[in-house]
Amino acid sequence: MIRRMIAPLITKDLYQGKAIILTGPRQVGKTTLLRELAQQTQQDTLWLNCDEPDDRADLEGVGSTQLRALVGTHKLVLIDEAQRVSSIGLTLKLLVDQLPEVQVIATGSSALELAGGISEPLTGRKFDYRLLPFSTQEMAYSISARDEQRLLEQRLIYGFYPEVVLNPSNGERRLAELADSYLYKDILRLADIRKPAVLQKLLIALALQIGSEVSYHELGQTVGTDPATVERYIGLLEQTFVVFQIGALSRNLRNELKKSKKVFFYDNGIRNAIIKNFNPLSLRADVGALWENFMIAERVKANAYANRRPNYYFWRTTQQQEIDWLEEEQGALRAFEFKWNPKAKARFPASFRAAYPDASTSVVSPDNYMQWLLSN
Repeated sequence: MIRRMIAPLITKDLYQGKAIILTGPRQVGKTTLLRELAQQTQQDTLWLNCDEPDDRADLEGVGSTQLRALVGTHKLVLIDEAQRVSSIGLTLKLLVDQLPEVQVIATGSSALELAGGISEPLTGRKFDYRLLPFSTQEMAYSISARDEQRLLEQRLIYGFYPEVVLNPSNGERRLAELADSYLYKDILRLADIRKPAVLQKLLIALALQIGSEVSYHELGQTVGTDPATVERYIGLLEQTFVVFQIGALSRNLRNELKKSKKVFFYDNGIRNAIIKNFNPLSLRADVGALWENFMIAERVKANAYANRRPNYYFWRTTQQQEIDWLEEEQGALRAFEFKWNPKAKARFPASFRAAYPDASTSVVSPDNYMQWLLSN
């Protein structure tokens, strides 16, 4: 059992008169985490799995009287796959308002309906959490930082999905099944996708461009659709926790890029499954891109689990000067370059230093990445 770093954060928020909303990709351990929380609390628990039609029916279009009868004497209500319930936000609002002594935890494998359907009804009534695939931190604390560092090449290729980490001998097949079975499931069911083939082509195009700026117009030409559809589909992929977008920092210099975007994958293994490339690093031309994507995804997890919420950017000018990653928090700006080769020189452009003289700069390589991710 790999201890999830998010668990103690959720435990602290239990029985505070608010619902706990836990979202994240499919197959990352949300249900397992719910079982752990239920065991820890030792409360009389009502478990509702909304993939089951009868459990879903118990929560759809019901009033407070019906909910009281459903909950009965239970003090903990766990609602798994809550995005399957229409108007789930109103149902959760009634549970929080009418049964304040009961703790409600709802999970969703997509943000499509769960996040969109609860924002207004649950304003001020919820704590939001996101569970992602295992992190470097979680594995380092479970097996030791040194042992985890020895597995770095495997992580860059196969990623951190629990099923793959716990069954490494068959990682390629398991990732292929995850990509084929789950990647599109929520999008195709919950969104109006008229061109599923375009969505698949778009994923491949994004996977081949990690670490590079993306243009909706150019992507549209590549996959055979218009820029608006590309933007919408990327938004849906974000809402189902497949990818995330980062914008460019632009404040002082006229030649800084203002509307550029980069798209990263939450998991290297899923990215490699999409392009069907599990070759070892010695046979790959994309090692630098894999390293950058891996570091950025792991940093996002580390910050989230440490309750840090910086703004994220990259930086580039029209003269092709570039910095991989910037974090801004409480007025402080930190710039990072990711180098797979620890001996490679990283230069932070003089124009950046002049425009942002107070920004700190660091290079992250395999020699120091563990310290970077484990530090507070």
